[in-house]
Amino acid sequence: MTRERLARFEPWIATALACSLGVVLAARTFPVAFLVPPGGLVLDGDLALHAIAQRYMIADAWRWPLLVVPGLETPSGTHIGIADGIPILAMILKSFRGWLPEGFHGIGLWLGISWALQPVAAVWALRGTGEKRLLPLLAVAVLAVSVPAWWSRIGHAALTSHFTILLGLGFYLRLVHRGGLWVWAAAALTLILTLLIHPYLALVFLAILSAVPVTLVLRRDPSWLRAAMCSAGAATTFAGAVSVFGYAGAGGGSGYGDYALNLLSPFWPASSALFPTLPYVDATGHGGWEGYNYMGAGLLLGLAATLCFRLGVVGRLIRRHAGLALVLLALTLVAVTTRIGLASSILVDLGPPPSFLEQFRSSGRLFWPVTYAAILAVVTILARAPMARLGLACVLIVAALQFADVHVLRRNVAGWARGGAYRAPAEAAAALRPLLRRSESLTLLPSYQCIPDPNAVAATLTLLNDIMSVTAERPIPMTTMFVARRQRPVQCNDAGLAAAPLRAGELRVLLPVVQPGLLAKVPGHADHCRPLQGLMVCAQ
Repeated sequence: MTRERLARFEPWIATALACSLGVVLAARTFPVAFLVPPGGLVLDGDLALHAIAQRYMIADAWRWPLLVVPGLETPSGTHIGIADGIPILAMILKSFRGWLPEGFHGIGLWLGISWALQPVAAVWALRGTGEKRLLPLLAVAVLAVSVPAWWSRIGHAALTSHFTILLGLGFYLRLVHRGGLWVWAAAALTLILTLLIHPYLALVFLAILSAVPVTLVLRRDPSWLRAAMCSAGAATTFAGAVSVFGYAGAGGGSGYGDYALNLLSPFWPASSALFPTLPYVDATGHGGWEGYNYMGAGLLLGLAATLCFRLGVVGRLIRRHAGLALVLLALTLVAVTTRIGLASSILVDLGPPPSFLEQFRSSGRLFWPVTYAAILAVVTILARAPMARLGLACVLIVAALQFADVHVLRRNVAGWARGGAYRAPAEAAAALRPLLRRSESLTLLPSYQCIPDPNAVAATLTLLNDIMSVTAERPIPMTTMFVARRQRPVQCNDAGLAAAPLRAGELRVLLPVVQPGLLAKVPGHADHCRPLQGLMVCAQ
């Protein structure tokens, strides 16, 4: 086979190798015992809540609204999308629930899917630049699976779906090269599917698509009008999907500025294998984790090389994709917030933000597309250097250094998945299993966001999570649930719930923190309530 004929197959070879890389990386990181949830064990933290939401969705009958599970927290139910239950996966699993074990959820499975798709999406995105050579495509796959901020999202399965950001960038690159209506239709469909993974990622995807007509206008390309109409159509479709799938009206509470992007964060090597003892950089007093955006040693080296040796090309690339540059700048400004932090200091505090920005409470996440755009730019610029072999060598060095820099994160995540992700529930939660099997509903006090003693919040939340996880093994209506964003204000009515007459089939459980204040309110508590592993359990 001649070199020219072989070159035609290089993109497909690169895609196949990227797919293999993703599958191998997923298999080495997440064992089968993690991908398939083990019976009787529970997850910690946010992952436990996401698994609870999925279990309720999978067990429930098909109904409309499609994503609302009645009886979870309130009689009207909870939307599993705003409970971060990854609706697209929950619906797929729901379709096959007859073949699934009782209490199955796909939180671990989704992490494996995200790890497998990440390098494939990166190769597809870079091909949007016209790159077809094997080595640059493999380098971008390695860089994409070596983004520290991606590895650090392991505690939130939906938000590990960074492959959607790469897909958005890939669509942008195709659409600015006169992408047809079918490409716009595919982009709009992918946008809706991304919404059914997580709204944050969908908003990032929509922002990237909106850059297409801006870029074309600034290029003085006459096709900008059609692109603007298609972009508006995609935005309208997105708004319709938000309404149809029940996301409308969800509020983010407050805290914009607390979980911001620190100006030093992209360059500060926290969790780096090269500088393993450095902590997160934090100026707001909230730990710095949500704003963590270290780009990685390889990518930073690549950026430095392009700025030092190919500055003119960098300038031309920015001008050619000015719309995307403006969108990325806007996302960065929102990520930084009105409290601009550098290292451990707040440089400028512009005061309370506009209310609509509170929707972006965890604003540091909005910097993620900047990192992935930088990866595509670095590989594109270096791989097309005049001295071709030197440029390709630089790309490979950048990818190898980046991969080495996330060694500690890879090791930590693999160790967690293999030995620390699942654990036995608290004895009190496990002791409730026989009672829950005989009950038709659960009233759990305190409600999730209504813990009366600030000093007991951490221990109470852990016990609540365990009891809710055990309940979700065979889901029954339950009076509490945590959601990140709410469509109705939190109403703490635990006293009213405690004082209501016990219903037939109801199990009412009072945790230690509320027993002094609420036990006496339970009608007939002397006859109907008894202690169990520190809990007070009441039933007819």
